[in-house]
Amino acid sequence: MDEHPQARFIVETLAKAGFIAYYAGGWVRDLLLNHPSDDIDIATNAPPETIQALFPHTVPVGIAFGIILVIIDGRQYEVATFRQDLDYKDGRRPSRIEFTTAVEDAKRRDFTINGMFYDPLKDEIFDYVHGKADLEAKIIRAIGNPHERIKEDRLRMIRAVRLGCRFGFQIEPGTEAAIRAHANELFPAVAIERIWQEFTKGHDFGKLRPMLIKLHDFGILQTIFPDLKGIALDEIERRLHPIKDYPAHAPTIASILPLFPQYNLQKRLELCKKLKLSNIDQQFVAFLTHAGELIHLERPVERFEWAYFYANPFAPVCLQILSTHMDERKRTAFLQRHEEEMQVLSHSIERIKAQNPVVKSNDLIAAGIKPGVTMGLLLKEADRIAINEQLYEPDPIIERLKELSIWPKS
Repeated sequence: MDEHPQARFIVETLAKAGFIAYYAGGWVRDLLLNHPSDDIDIATNAPPETIQALFPHTVPVGIAFGIILVIIDGRQYEVATFRQDLDYKDGRRPSRIEFTTAVEDAKRRDFTINGMFYDPLKDEIFDYVHGKADLEAKIIRAIGNPHERIKEDRLRMIRAVRLGCRFGFQIEPGTEAAIRAHANELFPAVAIERIWQEFTKGHDFGKLRPMLIKLHDFGILQTIFPDLKGIALDEIERRLHPIKDYPAHAPTIASILPLFPQYNLQKRLELCKKLKLSNIDQQFVAFLTHAGELIHLERPVERFEWAYFYANPFAPVCLQILSTHMDERKRTAFLQRHEEEMQVLSHSIERIKAQNPVVKSNDLIAAGIKPGVTMGLLLKEADRIAINEQLYEPDPIIERLKELSIWPKS
């Protein structure tokens, strides 16, 4: 395991101190699937206080649950003491724990494929929950009683769907039945931020579309978004069809919006606030909405408007997103037309980005205009003329301004 020297060092240090330490969970699953991963969690029978004493740089991120963050060479590793989780009351976390063995620790985990351990020193897998067999059979199966696992943390319903979609695995019937039975119990046990993290992970692996469809099939998507109650599954599939062609770097929220074709900008921004999205995501949603309105305007759109549109960093991805809602012939022509127009307006676009207009306030002062409201109106009009007519020198633009009614008369 030379490719993970810091993680191996942690295991070696714990072993030299007389303790057991393994890589745990998702990393082991990905190892067996031959999917490279740097996300290594470590499980051990060393108590938290000992972990803190053995390593100089630690953070007690969850010491009540036996979880210590160990930092080596700037890299962080979660090191957790083997535990049993007891007395779940809020559908999210246990009210108390007991430190235990690796076998019992494996049994508290969510799914069999996530319940295995790996010893990097001996290159040995420890599988107490038959996770390897389910990996080979391509099955997502809850460890133990699926109803109990879901009641312990209802986010596991979404996680099961995400993992199934990511790997192309089937959810075994007992686990699926439990998910359907508890689909309407997601709130208030699960914070919306945790749900959004699952959506983001699905998006990052390019599997958000099938994930959303499966969540609706199971009755979970309607719990998250009540406006989708009563919407048939085939209609959800139809609404989400274009997102399969969305650019991979489009924000996650872009793939959620097609679920709500009736939403105007206000409703879209309310959705963003419900999901507790960042200001950047909200700005993206506002710009995407503006872009959709702009391309469907019946009146001619000035080059001035297009130049400012193209200068926005969201413009390229928004144009690609909007094109996916067209048939292939129109899509190609649409993108080509905007590419050609961007080339024509490239000089103006760069000036907008640099906040460097052709006509500046000093130019107007030299022409006898005093600072104030009128100057502001003239500067905006000068910018419009420069872009619409692709003029790059101030003098001809100022001559045009003098013909306007807003130019002060001597």
